Amino acid sequence: MAVMTSSARPLLNRRLAEFGTTIFAEMSALAQRTGSINLGQGFPDTDGPEAVREAAVRALRDGRGNQYPPGPGVPELRTAIAEHQQRFYGLAFDPDTEVLVTAGATEAIAASLLALLEPGDEVIALEPYYDSYAACIAMAGATRVPVTLRPSEGPRGGFVLDLDELRAAVTPRTRLILLNTPHNPTGTVLTRAELAAVAELACERDLLVITDEVYEHLVFDGAEHIPLASCPGMRERTVTIGSAGKTFSFTGWKVGWVTAAPELVAAVRSAKQFLTYVASGPFQYAVAEALRLPDSHFDGFRAEHQAKRDLLSAGLAAAGFEVFRPAGTYFVTTDIRPLGESDGFAFCRALPERAGVVAIPNAVFYDHREEGAPFVRFAFCKQTAVLEEAVTRLKALAG
Repeated sequence: MAVMTSSARPLLNRRLAEFGTTIFAEMSALAQRTGSINLGQGFPDTDGPEAVREAAVRALRDGRGNQYPPGPGVPELRTAIAEHQQRFYGLAFDPDTEVLVTAGATEAIAASLLALLEPGDEVIALEPYYDSYAACIAMAGATRVPVTLRPSEGPRGGFVLDLDELRAAVTPRTRLILLNTPHNPTGTVLTRAELAAVAELACERDLLVITDEVYEHLVFDGAEHIPLASCPGMRERTVTIGSAGKTFSFTGWKVGWVTAAPELVAAVRSAKQFLTYVASGPFQYAVAEALRLPDSHFDGFRAEHQAKRDLLSAGLAAAGFEVFRPAGTYFVTTDIRPLGESDGFAFCRALPERAGVVAIPNAVFYDHREEGAPFVRFAFCKQTAVLEEAVTRLKALAG
């Protein structure tokens, strides 16, 4: 039956019309239909630490969080988040005024952008970018201005930020920079010198910065994650976003957070209260315990994923891809041109039939689709046996 409306205007808000169904839904459905190994969507296929899971069960049984938790988050978690920032980065935050718990990092991003932007503002985002960035900027009525990370020919390798291009992108309408490090999907980890340059630019042009740091504990080969808020002049103008899902492998719990100066947290909280209001009550208590796990957990988590990165990267190289070895996250970006391909969309849609593996075309993360056309992303946050089977299947591409 046709939907009747009072006018011919489309039902979907025009700000969201360009987005449609995400590529993740399409490729996950393709994986299920073909029985392929899904290395597309970035979620682990095993749960996190048993002690953390049991902490959630205990909270449920003890009646903690079964009703609405406090709007800013339960005090135990806010305190644990503040302790985490001090423990790992030497950053001091007041858990009562400078920490906000959110329904995952995605809500933290949405609430931050909705709170801090006005229609007509410009937002600089590093391209390729996590797909929710574009949608949230659009919902705020602002304009996204991409600055493209490009493959480097130098000794550092991987994808790098052109600081001159970043500076040139700033206009009188620029309100904020949306930064992601460690960076999804490229695996780039911005260096101290790069972050210092971003900080200098933000201070010079009086810009706010939102930093998505959900992969903070997944950095490899001696790379160092440095929060932008630790740079001179940035403590009062940076909204830092973290997530339990990526660090503890409980992505379904949807527990994220914001740390920032009181004025910024108050602004973000004003938007957040009209999104979910609150969420994840019992899980907040469990995450509070998780954040206090010993260093051995974080070291072991990092080492485990570095080994998985190496396994998948070697298999992809043997299959004929050019592999950009990630310094962080749990994704590997590849170039399909050595395989005689140039269209990532077509390649990924055909890959399940050719090799029984699903990946994601990086072009979906670009405004400049041609920049990302030959790049394809694989996730390695899977069991080792699953990755080994995927590597075996991908050998079919080598002929």
